[in-house]
Amino acid sequence: MAKYMLIMRGTDDTQAQMAKASFDEMLETVGRFNDELIKAGVLVAAEGLDDAAQGVVVDYSGETPVVTDGPYGETKELFGGFYIIDVSTKEEAVEWAKRMPAFPGAKCEIRRVPGIDEFPQDNEWVKKERAWREQTGQL
Repeated sequence: MAKYMLIMRGTDDTQAQMAKASFDEMLETVGRFNDELIKAGVLVAAEGLDDAAQGVVVDYSGETPVVTDGPYGETKELFGGFYIIDVSTKEEAVEWAKRMPAFPGAKCEIRRVPGIDEFPQDNEWVKKERAWREQTGQL
């Protein structure tokens, strides 16, 4: 099994569509999808994000980090939320993403989440993280 992050990306248009949609209907649709993931035993985590206008960006381009209040950058493809699923293959992650409820024009980026076992196990920082993961029940 491998973990994959399904990164939901919207546009100004999809954000506008979402604002017009019935919140109860949206919860019902997303809830049904989440229930499918849970019943299949693949859901690890899922979260939506607050409006980009409420966020900030820390830009490290210069000598000193610069903080800018949102909305920021290009709003053509905002990161709106994510799922982390634990599935056998990238193809299986793609199949789940194709079933995800989304507004026309939205996109879903799929990225594998490397596991701690893929890092050098003799590294002191990896050892510390492994100990923390074991202590918190994540391993």
